[in-house]
Amino acid sequence: MNGKADILHRLRNEILNLELKPGTILSETVLSERFQLSRTPLRDILKQLAHEGYIHVYPKRGNVVSYIDLESVEQIIYLRSTLEKELIKNLASQQSPLSIQGVMKLNEILSRQEACIQQEDAHAAFLQLDDQFHKGLFEWAGRGFLWELIQQSNAHYERYRRLHMLQKEKLKVILAEHRSILSCITERRIEPIDELVIHHLREDIHTPYLRENFAEYLKT
Repeated sequence: MNGKADILHRLRNEILNLELKPGTILSETVLSERFQLSRTPLRDILKQLAHEGYIHVYPKRGNVVSYIDLESVEQIIYLRSTLEKELIKNLASQQSPLSIQGVMKLNEILSRQEACIQQEDAHAAFLQLDDQFHKGLFEWAGRGFLWELIQQSNAHYERYRRLHMLQKEKLKVILAEHRSILSCITERRIEPIDELVIHHLREDIHTPYLRENFAEYLKT
């Protein structure tokens, strides 16, 4: 028997991984049979998914996986870029010696990202490492709570990132910018940080890539 928390987690992941694509209808009958769950607890799960932005409930169409809302994506990017500029500058301007453990942790993630790029279908693993790198920055700066807070509004932003990371060349750009971010911290260079972080987090929102290749996934 699947518990409600487990089913909720699985459906979230299937939506974020685009196994359940935007616009997919989630039939209560099909889900009930799949998870061997009665309608009442299933509807609680669907209400939670709707509350978090993963699905929309329409009176006649039923439960539909939400389309990617680029306005919501832009808001999260704005929040992240504002926070990350400040916390990276704080790390770079510390008077006390840098944490060797922190530097080693991020360098290890960068090494794994480089190895990941050489593999086929690298984007899913690379995305996890990307999260680990940025989470590591937040934790290093003592802002781990803020990272977890951002993750609660991830329904649109993570799918946006996943689609962009289908581009192999994009992974190389991300890795290079991660290295530059860490270099700014370890070399105490504050001046490049604002422009670097803005480009790293905001550049993709201005490109036509999603509209040209995945228009059917986007909210209109």
